[in-house]
Amino acid sequence: MVCSVDTPLLDGEVLAAGLGGLPGWAARENTIFKRFEFKGFAKAVQMANLVAWHSDRMGHHADISFGWGYCEVVYTTHEAGGVTAVDIDCAQKLEALLV
Repeated sequence: MVCSVDTPLLDGEVLAAGLGGLPGWAARENTIFKRFEFKGFAKAVQMANLVAWHSDRMGHHADISFGWGYCEVVYTTHEAGGVTAVDIDCAQKLEALLV
């Protein structure tokens, strides 16, 4: 996926519709994010590794933070300055991996 400053940002309605199909995902400061909860550290690390692998495969890299019991995934299109269809697509495909 190639993003640029010309990649269109999603407006409020389209963003809300995209998030509607993504349980647990929300918008925050020009990003979309989800916090995954786990029991222990190992599962959080495994999730972070899955997101890193998925991001590399998609060519659109998430910001990942994790610690004991959690992994937070954040998508934004830095080049465009906010959330684009690429971010929603990456979140949808990540969720599909978790089913």
